[in-house]
Amino acid sequence: MSGNKPVVIKKVKKVIGGGHHGGAWKVAYADFVTAMMAFFLLMWLINTTSPEQKRGIADYFAPASVSRSTQGSDGLLGGTAFQEDGARDSGSNRKLDEELSEEKERTQTGGSEGGQENLSEPTEAALAQAMANRETAEFASAEASLRQAMEDMPDYAELSRNLIIEQTPEGLNIQLVDQEGRAMFQGSSAEPLPRTQRLLEMVSKVIEQLPNRISIAGHTDSVAPGRAGYSNWDLSADRANAARRILEKAGVDADRLYQVAGKGDREPLYPDDPDLPANRRISIVLLREAPVMPSDHEL
Repeated sequence: MSGNKPVVIKKVKKVIGGGHHGGAWKVAYADFVTAMMAFFLLMWLINTTSPEQKRGIADYFAPASVSRSTQGSDGLLGGTAFQEDGARDSGSNRKLDEELSEEKERTQTGGSEGGQENLSEPTEAALAQAMANRETAEFASAEASLRQAMEDMPDYAELSRNLIIEQTPEGLNIQLVDQEGRAMFQGSSAEPLPRTQRLLEMVSKVIEQLPNRISIAGHTDSVAPGRAGYSNWDLSADRANAARRILEKAGVDADRLYQVAGKGDREPLYPDDPDLPANRRISIVLLREAPVMPSDHEL
């Protein structure tokens, strides 16, 4: 009969999820691997960065760090210009003038008992406070410039651990500190290593832009030098004097030097561990005081 036709059965194979061509999971996996790599890289950087480097990075990105201007160059001072009186061109003089003007307006508008205006000049206390504020701002700018100079020199970037910069009641204290395996001087001698000379030259380019007097002090640990008749007093004084000669050769005016002293082991950086290498250091302080006047200046 005509209905005896062959029966044809079709088998359809269903592919779920795109089969061989489904690649959405690859994108998600790549994003995950990238995020994990960034996370572990960040953790590694945090663990290998010293506290001084972290503080330097924070100071560099702080809004009050080095002010850029269209003057200067791309060298040590990073494009920040100084005026002839040592103040930055970023507005520190203007800030001082504004403070004095405000003080004068308050004095003039305050009036006297008779109802007349008091036309006296700003008080000495207000002037001293304004000068102190400007000096603090200049110290902060000098510190930021020095840290930026270290970052701009990859060959000496690791030496940032040997440099401690902080503002103290005495002034801006710049310390060149020995680290384990990275000393600043040859053994128990006053002969500076090449990296020490380079650091001092960098420091001189910053401090010579400010008018403050300079105090230099040498410090040692509690271990006595291995030379007969030669004490830590001698060693610290000789190292301070060697630093003075390098600064003067680099351009720092000798008239600004207020004091060069050897402190021996009497002022350790880490009193709880007097033998620590970091106690061996050179301290250069920009003093908080009036600038040096020329010898022919009339009072």
